[in-house]
Amino acid sequence: MLVENKIRKHLGLSGHVSAYIRKCSSSRATETSQLPVRKSADSSKMKLFVVLVCVLAGCLAEKPRPCKSPPLLTGALTVSTQNEKLWVYAKYLYDAWGQRVRLMELGNYQNKSFTYDALLLFSEAAMYEIDDKARTCKKKPLKADFHPMEIPINSTLVGQAVLGSSSGPGEGLLVNTWTGNLPGNTGKYLTTFTEFGCIPVNTMYQTQEYGWMVTGFFNNVVGISDPGQLNPPDFCPTEMTSNGEKPEDFTSLFFKLQ
Repeated sequence: MLVENKIRKHLGLSGHVSAYIRKCSSSRATETSQLPVRKSADSSKMKLFVVLVCVLAGCLAEKPRPCKSPPLLTGALTVSTQNEKLWVYAKYLYDAWGQRVRLMELGNYQNKSFTYDALLLFSEAAMYEIDDKARTCKKKPLKADFHPMEIPINSTLVGQAVLGSSSGPGEGLLVNTWTGNLPGNTGKYLTTFTEFGCIPVNTMYQTQEYGWMVTGFFNNVVGISDPGQLNPPDFCPTEMTSNGEKPEDFTSLFFKLQ
């Protein structure tokens, strides 16, 4: 009666409505008391539920492992150096199956601005310097091995974190950070990939000339909408440029340091 009086007071319910509430409450109690008992069925369902929860908990508790990014990616990235000599913004296309990479850059190196468009064909050991506006192109030897976007198997897990917020759905991104030694023990690297999808987020590594170099990836999309951009334009030569130029490796090409 106390609850009924409060409802009537705050909502202005009439006596008929209050009686209806009492009737519904009484009927609900009667229906509940008459429910059949199915102990065996409920017990089986409960056991199945417990098993599923245990399996799910085991999956969520599994330690992150090194992974490999999707073979086809499109996106953008920035590169900056500790000594502020270099800053680069680039759009990229990445094809691990064909071992092809396209980099369309603009940046600043030693206080001088530059633009650069390069197509790297690792399987052919060739690279193309492309100028679409002027319709010019140079074909040069590429002295480098193709390295897929992945976490090296000998990397050490630093930890797992949420970028953004974990307070609500869609507010954060679960990522894993790894560390290890660069080839030849020339320095350390620190790299972060998403837990789901193994998409690169950022990478830091040491260099003698520039200190720490930081690469940040964003606007990544799985797939390539225009695969034709990974083929040399029709105005590119088929023969290597024979002017005595030293073959460029991937690092010097990417940052345009030569």
